[in-house]
Amino acid sequence: MKARIIITPKRAVLDPQGKTVQNALEHMGYSGIQAVHVGKYLEVELAATDREAARKQLDDACHKFLSNPVIEDYKLEVE
Repeated sequence: MKARIIITPKRAVLDPQGKTVQNALEHMGYSGIQAVHVGKYLEVELAATDREAARKQLDDACHKFLSNPVIEDYKLEVE
């Protein structure tokens, strides 16, 4: 079983890394870019067979360790 986790800054939080990427793209001639948000992407391979238990465990890990819930959102997919 595999899980995918995407962690991004909340929309209301200033994203200096995203702003730097946006500015660099504009300086390189790419126009029309309104915003860039830089985040993290994780793939986790699981030995578990119970999808719901794995989801619950990873959701807990995302909330407590992998993301900062004050300034970041995360999306968890278990396949």
